[in-house]
Amino acid sequence: MQVKVWDVPTRLYHWAFAGVVIAQFVTAQLGGDAMFWHVRLGYAALALVLFRIYWGLVGSESARFSHFLAGPSATLAYMRDLARRHPPAVASHNPMGGWAVIALLLAVGTQATLGLFSNDDIFIEGPLYGLISKDLSDSLTGWHGVGAKVIVALVGLHLLAIAVHQTVFREQLVPAMLHGNKPLEQPVQLRFVSPWRALPGLLLAVLAVWALVTWGESLAVDSYDYG
Repeated sequence: MQVKVWDVPTRLYHWAFAGVVIAQFVTAQLGGDAMFWHVRLGYAALALVLFRIYWGLVGSESARFSHFLAGPSATLAYMRDLARRHPPAVASHNPMGGWAVIALLLAVGTQATLGLFSNDDIFIEGPLYGLISKDLSDSLTGWHGVGAKVIVALVGLHLLAIAVHQTVFREQLVPAMLHGNKPLEQPVQLRFVSPWRALPGLLLAVLAVWALVTWGESLAVDSYDYG
């Protein structure tokens, strides 16, 4: 039977997050004028991470961290069942998928934060570049490059996991994230909140990133003016 699992805010976030991460990679590879978009996409990525933290605390049941984050023993048990090709059906994220969500949030959030302090030694400087020394900014820029490789690896593992669940276990994970329904043998009652509850979190996330960037840029202007 088809069971509603994912609400609209979760699905919109998922595809927006995927699109921003892909666009970040593309603009970084293109370089040049595309780096201006890379910087702005970094702001969007940070806002999306903040929103997902908010939605993971007050959103619908399937989106909440408390619902899909499993402890070590439950995660190991799921991995054993997966190796035997008999993973239990779960309504939202399975234990491994839940920790993958956290890993991607941490990686992209850290990457976006590092970008705020980074520079390219040509014409791009993060809005918080002026708060630290050039040497420290160069060091954080190096870690920003490492972070990109970590994110590529995590995305690759994510896509591999989707492919395995699709081909081996016949789980329709991608369609479920499009229309919100998942085929399950047993009915599952999940609590859904109003999609409008997502709006304050999104506005707060955007406002927080805007305020941080504006504050950093204003400090940089003041530092330049007073030499």
